[in-house]
Amino acid sequence: MRHIWKRKRQKSKLYQKFVILSVAIAVFFGGILPKLPIESQSTAAVPPVAMQLPLSTRGAKIVDAKGKTVLLRGLNWFGMETESHAPHGLWKRDYQEMLSQMKILGYNVIRFPYSVEALRSTEVRSIDYNIGRNAELQGKTPLEVMDLVIQAAEKQGLLILLDSHRLSDKRIPPLWYGDGFTEADWIDTWKMLAQRYKNQANVIGADLKNEPHGKASWGTSNLATDWRLAAERAGNAILGINPNWLIVVEGVADNVPGQKLKHHWQGGNLEGVRRYPVRLSRRNKLVYSPHEYGPGVYKMPYFQEKGFPGNMRSRWETGFYYIARKQIAPILIGEFGGRNVDTKSTEGIWQNQLVKFIAEKNLSYTYWSWNPNSGDTGGVLLDDWQTVDVPKQVLLSKILPVKFNPPSIAVVNKGTTPSQPPKPSQPIPQNYSFSPLQVTTEIDSDWESGYCMSLKISNPSNSKIQNWQLRFSMNQAEINQSWNANFQQQAKSKYIVTPLDWGKVIEPTQVRDIGFCAKKLGNDYQPQKIEIIKGN
Repeated sequence: MRHIWKRKRQKSKLYQKFVILSVAIAVFFGGILPKLPIESQSTAAVPPVAMQLPLSTRGAKIVDAKGKTVLLRGLNWFGMETESHAPHGLWKRDYQEMLSQMKILGYNVIRFPYSVEALRSTEVRSIDYNIGRNAELQGKTPLEVMDLVIQAAEKQGLLILLDSHRLSDKRIPPLWYGDGFTEADWIDTWKMLAQRYKNQANVIGADLKNEPHGKASWGTSNLATDWRLAAERAGNAILGINPNWLIVVEGVADNVPGQKLKHHWQGGNLEGVRRYPVRLSRRNKLVYSPHEYGPGVYKMPYFQEKGFPGNMRSRWETGFYYIARKQIAPILIGEFGGRNVDTKSTEGIWQNQLVKFIAEKNLSYTYWSWNPNSGDTGGVLLDDWQTVDVPKQVLLSKILPVKFNPPSIAVVNKGTTPSQPPKPSQPIPQNYSFSPLQVTTEIDSDWESGYCMSLKISNPSNSKIQNWQLRFSMNQAEINQSWNANFQQQAKSKYIVTPLDWGKVIEPTQVRDIGFCAKKLGNDYQPQKIEIIKGN
């Protein structure tokens, strides 16, 4: 099917100036307890910096049009890549209010994930149009919602790095094609975006593909799997339309000839750049972007080594930092994050060490995530989508131009341990029917140490059902990542599932899609006795 893209004429001038403001005092939105608002102060650590766009690279630095060094210090705000087809949290907050809060905290760039499926769709979900300026988004397509978010970010002086996070809405594919989409679909989407935002100054670049993994290789010359070659094809296609964008290239997970490290995160292995650098038509537009996580996402063996955390610096040097040290290209850490920021837990120690490393090496980054609904990491915001996770923001303020002065009272959300994103497999559907709701389960991915399952809750009745919950038992698996619902463990093998606020009501014939990933602890790992325990 041919997809026709509507194109809006943008009003921004390509080389307009962005002024990155430092804000003296900020009052954050929301509160910890009823009638007890949080108040925090952010004080400027550096004077305002004028940034002349577009951006380019020079050695290991990102520079503006006047040659001044630019550090990108940002956040991931996800949702457009999911079935919502819009940034998450708009069921709770005014989208412009959230952008303003990001700016006040000192961030200057948003890594903005999307899926190809979302941008081809006309349907947007999970927005409360009665909240503030969200009314502006009503009746818009996902692509038009993206337009408005980008334009509102521009008014705040916030840059946008577009991120091809998924092809379909369902998962992160190992390669740049699959899930019903071809390489041409992927590149054509990038070409469309490059043209659409060619005159939108605050859109600074393209993160070509999120977390290549599985069969993805680097330097193998296999056209079907060599990510380096695919990145060149896509990057040069983009630059042929929009020569001003940065082209951001992530690593792979494995399959790099001669790699020194055994374990890498998906998208985190940039060892192949030593022998096989990416070749773009404009060399001063290339940025390499590893992803880096702690044991809250997956317990990599090196977290258990006696040399931890001292071993981390040598890993970072071997895995990606040598690229900057040798002045090959800049490094932008596209994702890192975790729930724990203390100095006692392994995850907290790791996260403190990485922040220190970023500060010492003057690296750019986009933190994962702004959203609180990232099951494995949490976010800068807490579950109310308003209150800042104070200890986390205190840590991040060490690599921000704005000093964060925390309030005396704070609530920090603690979560469960998640795992690596899954590899694909054949689905195994199962059905459970209850009155009035029906539950269908399907295994999306199944690999040696874990699996991911989606649950579709449908309402075949003529009346809306609200405040529903699920219950099930699972004997030999441990949930470590979830989406669109909270999976709370009640006992050793018992779980209660509560949907997020926007999913608590199921209209007649409507279907809610939730799911989880879990670590296998034995062969009896699938959920049993799934039942609706609440709903009226």
